[in-house]
Amino acid sequence: MSMRGIDTQVRKKRRRIFKEVANLAYTSENLKDDMEALPYKIVDYEESEYENIYRERAITRESIRLAMGLSLRPENLPVHVTQGLEESNIDEKYYEPPLMQVIPSACNACPENRYEVTDKCMGCVAHPCREVCPKGAISMKNGRSVIDQEKCIKCGKCKSVCPYDAISHQVRPCLANCGVNAIKSDKKGRAYIDPNICVSCGQCMVSCPFGAIADKSQIFQLIRAIQSGRKIIAQVAPAFVGQFGSNVTPDMLKEALKKLGFFDVYETAIGADIGAITEAEHYAKEVATGEVPFLLTSCCPSWAMLAKKFFPETIDKISNALTPMVATAREIKKEHPDASVVFIGPCASKKLEASRRTVRSDVDFVITFEELAGMFEAKGIDLSKVSPDVPMNDATGAGRGYGVAGGVANAIEECIREYYPDVEVNIEHAESLAECKKMLMLAKAGKKNGCLIEGMACPGGCIAGAGTNIPIPQAMKEVAGFKASADKKIPDMEENKND
Repeated sequence: MSMRGIDTQVRKKRRRIFKEVANLAYTSENLKDDMEALPYKIVDYEESEYENIYRERAITRESIRLAMGLSLRPENLPVHVTQGLEESNIDEKYYEPPLMQVIPSACNACPENRYEVTDKCMGCVAHPCREVCPKGAISMKNGRSVIDQEKCIKCGKCKSVCPYDAISHQVRPCLANCGVNAIKSDKKGRAYIDPNICVSCGQCMVSCPFGAIADKSQIFQLIRAIQSGRKIIAQVAPAFVGQFGSNVTPDMLKEALKKLGFFDVYETAIGADIGAITEAEHYAKEVATGEVPFLLTSCCPSWAMLAKKFFPETIDKISNALTPMVATAREIKKEHPDASVVFIGPCASKKLEASRRTVRSDVDFVITFEELAGMFEAKGIDLSKVSPDVPMNDATGAGRGYGVAGGVANAIEECIREYYPDVEVNIEHAESLAECKKMLMLAKAGKKNGCLIEGMACPGGCIAGAGTNIPIPQAMKEVAGFKASADKKIPDMEENKND
């Protein structure tokens, strides 16, 4: 079981911070003082959930900094909470790396991996736990089993044989949800993220029950850009359906975004359609002919980074089709060369993709559904009461399906069957970084030749991204409905050929 989709105190607090930071951008007359005052406004002395209100305020200060696109302050140097604010109070700034950070004061220093006997132990006569332990780490003391942590090798055999389920396996939630083991411990046992390993999927962030992990946001800078009167066009990722309330239709969301000051709204599924056609062609002309052993989809940045960092021999097998985000941004800029483009999606790693030099010219801002919700709240826009003006009708069912694991592979497969009917298709998909790693190992070993392989870092696909608002099964249903409502099942090959 995971906490995903439950409106916990941690999620409420994140939402509150995005709302307040957006509010600063919208209304503050004296930014420095208002930013100083914010932790006192957010953490109410009477109502705090925390044992220690001073610690909670310290954590809130760092969360506010990250939400404004600033970095954490060093733990033991006197750096002002508003340090760097002037450089951030503009509409051009991009994220300072690293994107994902553990706020040290918030980390609970959870045990990384340990087996402990709980008070459910009955001290039974058989004590099978002691019999199966390969290291003799379990002894009976005062009629109870005890595990000697020095000797324990964490094999878990004792847990699996205990008739009373009295042995507990404690793992650090952030580490358990990190598919690449990027989370290490400092001298105090607190978590930190090794930026050389991390692929910015954000699954650690949404699984920490202390809210100790956060990524940086650009909502502040985006609002500044809208305020500057520039032409800002939004593109929404396919996973957006239902993220702002089950009765909020795509057309209503489009209207609400215009109320926020966006000039226009496009579906990122347009770019997905272009990608599906391109990848279908690559498969038919290169993989099916044996010229290339296998093809990896390019749309999930964490999956592509995983391949580049850990399986460098697969880099040339990643499709060179533009990601839907970039392809859509280019289409928008063809029609509106004077516009800036903001990608609104479910995903933390798109922020990282957009900070790459080659992509910066196409995508100016990246924010998540969760951050956008904060902007709507700050502006007092109630989406359920918006009456839509122009329908959202840009893409085909194929592109709209990209938000769910397996959807990319399906879209490409449908295009291959339609446009290259004599080509036999072998499609694989992996979701979660751990599964993606296994898939890449098999591919590297030559076990996946002739395959088109879709990888998604988040279990469930984009609808399970770190910046989503609603439970995953509900999101899956919503995306399926919107996909089915598309006028066309798949994109036209001629219209979508790469220029």
